[in-house]
Amino acid sequence: MKITQISEHIWKCTIWIIIPISVWVVKSERGLTLVDAGIPWMAGGLLKQIKALNLPLERIVLTHGHSDHTGSIKKIRETYRVPVYAHEAEIVYMEGQLPYPGRKKAQKSVEPGIVEPLDMQSIGGLVPYLTPGHSPGHIAYYHEQDQVLLAGDLFTTKRGQLKQPMASFTADMEQAVESGAIVAQLKPKLVSICHGGEVQLPHQQYEAYRRRWTESRAGQAKIRR
Repeated sequence: MKITQISEHIWKCTIWIIIPISVWVVKSERGLTLVDAGIPWMAGGLLKQIKALNLPLERIVLTHGHSDHTGSIKKIRETYRVPVYAHEAEIVYMEGQLPYPGRKKAQKSVEPGIVEPLDMQSIGGLVPYLTPGHSPGHIAYYHEQDQVLLAGDLFTTKRGQLKQPMASFTADMEQAVESGAIVAQLKPKLVSICHGGEVQLPHQQYEAYRRRWTESRAGQAKIRR
């Protein structure tokens, strides 16, 4: 596992399984917050990093409930019996009660009753913002002090450029692109995502990013005609 300190209070923890898969450990004065839990093979490395920071893990917060964001929850909670939070709209899909939009079958990524609804207030130095589209309850977390947006699967990136989230796993791409406007609203110094590298000053790219999507959609409509 590669550990990269991307700001004063945030460590990005990454492994590669065809594509990069990343989660974040966020430090506050009182303890640590784990943002997303990756896949099961990440648990040992995450526990090692938590121990190295010499503060207690206080909670796990999720950007959304896809299985590559929840896989280490069970193992980590064997050591740290902490609460797990996600947006309330996400929980029925994570627990396997309903299939995610666009999917034929429901898939359980967490055991029922483990995840609690996030109250959308500042938590562990992070402010949550609802950014639906990739999934119904997708959340991006903004660290105001460090001016870093932890954006989960809101974007992918390539060579420092914002790109759309992976289409095959995105429920509503148009909504996801619109939700990306959070970078124009907050103007973070840095956006960090699960499946790619960081982007500096992402608000400077958003209008071009949105325009590319609009033009691509228009081109696809012409082809269908």
